[in-house]
Amino acid sequence: MKPLDKDFKDYLDSSKDELTELLFTLCKIPAPSGMEEKRAEFCRDWFHKNGGEGAYIDDALNVVLPLCCEGERPIICFMAHTDTVFPDLEPFEVKQEGDIVSCPGVGDDTACLASLMIVARYFIKNYTPKKYGLLFVCNSCEEGLGNLKGTRKIAEDFGDLLECLISIDGTSEAVCNRAVGSTRYKIKIKTEGGHSFSDFGNDNAIAVASALIARLYSIEVPDIENTKTTYNVGMISGGTSVNTIAEDAEFLYEYRSDSSECLDIMKGIFDGIISEFRGHGFDIETEILGQRPGMGPVDPVAELELSELCADAIEMACGGERVPFRSGSTDCNIPLSLGIPAACFGSYIGGGAHTRDEWISLKSIYPGTEAVALLISALIERE
Repeated sequence: MKPLDKDFKDYLDSSKDELTELLFTLCKIPAPSGMEEKRAEFCRDWFHKNGGEGAYIDDALNVVLPLCCEGERPIICFMAHTDTVFPDLEPFEVKQEGDIVSCPGVGDDTACLASLMIVARYFIKNYTPKKYGLLFVCNSCEEGLGNLKGTRKIAEDFGDLLECLISIDGTSEAVCNRAVGSTRYKIKIKTEGGHSFSDFGNDNAIAVASALIARLYSIEVPDIENTKTTYNVGMISGGTSVNTIAEDAEFLYEYRSDSSECLDIMKGIFDGIISEFRGHGFDIETEILGQRPGMGPVDPVAELELSELCADAIEMACGGERVPFRSGSTDCNIPLSLGIPAACFGSYIGGGAHTRDEWISLKSIYPGTEAVALLISALIERE
């Protein structure tokens, strides 16, 4: 991998203060999944002010900036998601102590979003296409039950032309190149219920839900070499009072795997258990809240080449030991499921992701941003 040319390196060095300012500004703009309008409008307007007049917000609340994507030219897509896991609609407070910056969502994925925007601005002003068009996307709905809506829209609109896709997400300590697929359910139980004394013996929806959860937790996950499969109950609710036999209860359940075969096995097991309980006369409804696809027919050679380039960029910019490859549930699930090479890595080092005490090392985003720039520069030079 070639180092950045002097103009690009000088641009990044001169943009450090602005990168920090952009990070702080973005942190203060609330963006729950599906409600990213304010961040999307900010990102679109920022691109417009910096020469990216073609940036627009699509129906999925993605901010899309195409550069030289006309005709049938193959496209390389770079994205970072705007949404956070937090439901808050009021601005967050950003705290800084020395090198440490803390704020809900500061790393996942706001630092990466700021890095991508700063790098995109350089290409807005300096990109002369050879073979590829560039697509920069500040995408929506990566978190939770957002169900990857933003990336699904990008695949729908540009899929036939996508050469590869890079998601800037997470830390710079690994490259995610294998999709963890998942299915997420809401499970509802209805019973007759009644008074806890006079109707004692009637079925209790909470007791049925508890038995069903216990049964789901007795599953032995598929054990296929070099794969991992998990399950989880995340929320449970129901009942009326302490002296009422609950007539309704519900809970959220998911299973995940980095193997499509294992996902199919888990679906069969889940369906069998639900049928078993219904066979005992219990009224049980299941609703799929979200599905993330797993690996599709991706060319392993092309996927490895892309992953190695990501690792090269991190190593050149950030130093340290060679970062590992890992599985994960990211925006890359969509292209990988469609057979499009994709990989994911972040532009910072930090911790506490998905907590209100999330933090990053501020100085880590400068080399992390350079890694993003190195990767894009390497990819557009490929023949």
